Amino acid sequence: MSELSDNTSANKWIALTEQNPDHSSWYVERFRSMAAAGDDLEGEARFVDAMVSRRARVLDAGCGPGRVGAHLAAAGHHVVGVDIDPVLIDAAEHDHPGPTWLVGDLAELDLPASGIAEGFDVVVCAGNVLTFLDPSTRRPVLARMAAHLREGGRVVTGFGAGRGYSFEQFFDDVQSVGLAPDVLLAGWDLRPFAADSGFLVAVLSVAVPVG
Repeated sequence: MSELSDNTSANKWIALTEQNPDHSSWYVERFRSMAAAGDDLEGEARFVDAMVSRRARVLDAGCGPGRVGAHLAAAGHHVVGVDIDPVLIDAAEHDHPGPTWLVGDLAELDLPASGIAEGFDVVVCAGNVLTFLDPSTRRPVLARMAAHLREGGRVVTGFGAGRGYSFEQFFDDVQSVGLAPDVLLAGWDLRPFAADSGFLVAVLSVAVPVG
């Protein structure tokens, strides 16, 4: 999981860090400052916590410095976090010991190969992660997330409009990898999704074949 593939070449996050080597450190300090100021950084975690039973297995895909996964671990869940940026993983390990934090490319996610064989009750992919991906890896990332689910498990992701990944394309990608929407919302605060919504939170499950 520590080796990054060539699929990162058009990854927007990698491009940002190449253009500005201090970007990742700035991002870490930004959220540390927000936490110190008492800002509410737990909205996504509260949402996911409400979806699962106690001591659930949660995969935080694109975990960054561990903001979402740490709150879920504090709620008693077993959390594994994966991110492509080693600076963010170092921050997660420093600030939020307890969960398993791994450097890895979501497009080639294979946790059993890293000794984590058990599947997950929920895979959460928050923080606009999908919009930072190399477009050619969007479907592989969704497929790899689905492949790590336990039976009955779900994927939940959220991202904003106007970031180069239309909601329509997302729905096409979801269908193409055998996932289906269970719930569509316009925010982590449970507002209903509409055609003109500027944000999408999607709860997805493995599609059941008809017939």
